Amino acid sequence: MPVEVEIDKKSMSADVGQSLFELAEMMQVQVPTSCIKNGKCRECLVEITEGEQFLTPRSAQEEHLKGRFRLSCRARVVSDSGRISCHTLRREAMRIEQHTQHLPTSFHDIPLAPAVSRQGDRIMLDGREIARGRKIYGVAADVGTTTVVVRLIDLETSDLIAAAAFENPQRFAGTNVMSRILFNSQHKGRLQQRTLLGYLGHILADFGVDPLDIYEMVVVGNTTMRDLFFGLDVSSIGKKPFQSLTEIQYNLGQRPSTAVVSDGRRLRLPINPKARVLGLPVVSSHVGSDAAACLLAIDMSRQESPVLLMDIGTNTEIVCRNREKLLVASCPAGPAFEGGAVSCGMPAMKGAIEKIRLSQQGKAEVQVIEEAPAEGVCGSGLIDLLDQLSRHEMINTTGRYVDGKDRFFVDRDAGIYLSEADISELAQAKGANSAGVRIILDRAGLTAGQLDRLYLAGGFARYLDTDSARGIGLIPDVPDSRVCQVGNAALEGAAMALCSLPHRQLLDRLISQAEHIELEKDEGFFDYFIDGCMFTPGPKYDE
Repeated sequence: MPVEVEIDKKSMSADVGQSLFELAEMMQVQVPTSCIKNGKCRECLVEITEGEQFLTPRSAQEEHLKGRFRLSCRARVVSDSGRISCHTLRREAMRIEQHTQHLPTSFHDIPLAPAVSRQGDRIMLDGREIARGRKIYGVAADVGTTTVVVRLIDLETSDLIAAAAFENPQRFAGTNVMSRILFNSQHKGRLQQRTLLGYLGHILADFGVDPLDIYEMVVVGNTTMRDLFFGLDVSSIGKKPFQSLTEIQYNLGQRPSTAVVSDGRRLRLPINPKARVLGLPVVSSHVGSDAAACLLAIDMSRQESPVLLMDIGTNTEIVCRNREKLLVASCPAGPAFEGGAVSCGMPAMKGAIEKIRLSQQGKAEVQVIEEAPAEGVCGSGLIDLLDQLSRHEMINTTGRYVDGKDRFFVDRDAGIYLSEADISELAQAKGANSAGVRIILDRAGLTAGQLDRLYLAGGFARYLDTDSARGIGLIPDVPDSRVCQVGNAALEGAAMALCSLPHRQLLDRLISQAEHIELEKDEGFFDYFIDGCMFTPGPKYDE
């Protein structure tokens, strides 16, 4: 009996010697590649969920991979019976926010003043001719630890032409920034950069425009993600004082900004070779250019009343303004609320449970993205579930199940559950966020009740149930009338910088005003973190 191989929910029988890449092609499953299936490009990643023992041992080209990741062109079937299950990294199925909401302004509304302009058929960048062409496009990209989102924008009309999102393929190096910094120091060849740029290249090529018409790209991300994108040495970010090489050089007066500049040719992207690729400046330490871009998106320069922004993700960034004070901090929350490090967690894509309510009998009633069969639970669903388990007193204050079992089944038939180990991961993520908010509010001399606006940004913030988030203590006690769920504010800010040179100058001024708070040095951090890990009736932000 031949071995059965399942890839992305499609399956077929396989013979000994066939590679997972060959089988994927036969199943019409798209696997990224830019080599001749010899392992050189290292893009054809798959994650094995069952049956790794039925595959060839790891090849020399796979020595850099951690966990259950393999290169599909190198992994071949060695058994004539059994079952192998794997999946590619998610691309087109991921839910994309085409527009942000509840922001004071957007890239559509600001005066169009890009760095690239036209004089007849001459394309000018900063006043010098770089090409002759018909169209002028630009790309804004938010490179997150877990997810990468890109927009293609017409720089003559500010029209949004296309958008796409995909899982950051650097997951093979670990799920958080510190593991990727360590990986980068232990492996030569800029493997993380090459893999990410390879995936991004496929996305850009799929946009359906002439690549030579793309003349500028603006990239944002936390400090580590931004620097990995440009192939910089990130080892200095992983040790005190936790600064990018660009920040160290800026502080020494060796460069005018922490921004990074490259071009399409050097990065080998499918854009004009002379196109500028700009990494926006970081704020400080782990508070990266994504947080800086958020300052543009929420129009921070015009905020007069106290406001707080939480850009929730693997590396949550917090920004607070109170009159003359502009405070920023970074919380290493981990990937749990983005579906990582949780047994049945997954990104917000088709098949993900996004809303959960429990009946009086403790039965889960769920809402699934695109009403598809449930495959797992994404971030918003996990927050709902934690809140419901706490409200129904099915878990105690430490996250243990009161019935003595070690897991709760959301969908027993589909095998979807939340274990006590999963709750611990989620509790630590919310504890880090809660501690960060409380310290920032303390330093700003504010209580949650004094906030005029609470901006919630990030991949799943648009779909977050604020009652659930307040219930577990993830966000401060602010009424919904003052909560603005703005979606991907970092990407919006990147688009604004792409479309407007004056906004880049404004960003430099805002960054110069920001005071970076090192949370772990605050004497209250540990107590706040422990308190934030508990499941009690709401956080004590106003004490």
